[in-house]
Amino acid sequence: MAFVVTAKWTAREGQQDVVAGALAKLAGPSQAEEGVLFYQLHRDPENPLVFFIYEQYRTKADYEAHGASEHFQQFGVGEAFPALETRERGFYETWDA
Repeated sequence: MAFVVTAKWTAREGQQDVVAGALAKLAGPSQAEEGVLFYQLHRDPENPLVFFIYEQYRTKADYEAHGASEHFQQFGVGEAFPALETRERGFYETWDA
């Protein structure tokens, strides 16, 4: 079973390039984390202010380690968050039915 996070980030008007740049810098180090199974960035083709991130971790603790990582603190919290209008997250576990 994997711990899944979905995140929808909406940039403030005129700040979409800041958010896109921060996510681009965040993606590689995040994908290289030991506990990350999948980390994929998406962007709304009809609204360039909206970004969607789909993440899978081995465990919730691996997700928490990602949030505490230097790269997330620098590029996510430090660069992207101040440029966001809204930030929504969902938490799930994979399920073998």
